[in-house]
Amino acid sequence: MAIYFTADTHFSDPRVLAIDRRPFPSLDAHDAALIALWREIVGADDVVWHLGDFARDKPEGRAAAILAQLPGEKHLILGNNDPESVARDPAWASVRHYAEIAVDGQRLVLCHYPFRTWRDSGKGVIDLHGHSHGRLTPIPRQYDVGVDVWDHRPVTLATIRARRRRGPPRPPPASKSTAKSASS
Repeated sequence: MAIYFTADTHFSDPRVLAIDRRPFPSLDAHDAALIALWREIVGADDVVWHLGDFARDKPEGRAAAILAQLPGEKHLILGNNDPESVARDPAWASVRHYAEIAVDGQRLVLCHYPFRTWRDSGKGVIDLHGHSHGRLTPIPRQYDVGVDVWDHRPVTLATIRARRRRGPPRPPPASKSTAKSASS
């Protein structure tokens, strides 16, 4: 079992193509590519913490149909664009505004919004967040887990920490399956 983090998928939200300049020719291509990338990485026994802005639910039921295609035990930390219908979906293992968990002995604070300071920030606790779509300069022990930063896919804590040690966040090159999904 692996534990993954992601945020800001914005499934079914046409604004994301223009505002965030995502490299997909249509909203259907966007949604299909993000679903395929999730399925490529996450297995049925894995856990995914989605840190907000999962989907717009238009037409009604679309968000539930997308969620049903995504493997893993899924937890939702609510974002500013998650409608009530998304929050009530029984496919979520949990739904809340904030969580504190530990992964491999590392304590984490999870919220959609980035904090300036957080509980035990001076004691090595890490803040994982979404919301800023890679546009916020991080402070120590703070990481944006949004898909705009991570090549449109969920990531592990080990991957997040390894990239920070190598320098500023840069999305890895798209895989052949990503390029194929985006162009189909």
